[in-house]
Amino acid sequence: MQKRILICDDDSDILSICKYILEEFGMKVFTKTNCINIIETVRDIMPDVILMDNWIPDTGGIIATQILKNHPDYKKIPVVYFSANTNIKNLAQKAGADSYLSKPFNIDDLEGAIKNARVY
Repeated sequence: MQKRILICDDDSDILSICKYILEEFGMKVFTKTNCINIIETVRDIMPDVILMDNWIPDTGGIIATQILKNHPDYKKIPVVYFSANTNIKNLAQKAGADSYLSKPFNIDDLEGAIKNARVY
């Protein structure tokens, strides 16, 4: 079965590159440039893994991840926090993400982050 990935990032170039790479690996990729109504977005897509950027307008990555991790239906969906922030590990922990990926990253790092995400 095709793994479903949701990428939340306000950088359209990052979204395009990640979508292209992950689709080449046979994954179904959905992208969002904001985290407004994150619960509804996740309910509609039902992703296996979420890639969540830190700096997203409006809700922001930390709050969006916390909302998901506090929701009984979606808290087990793995969230991979990704950012160019040098404090990514602490930001990921604060958000409640399952893992993190530092930007910039290479193709192998991206693929590994998705494949190693624990799908419950």
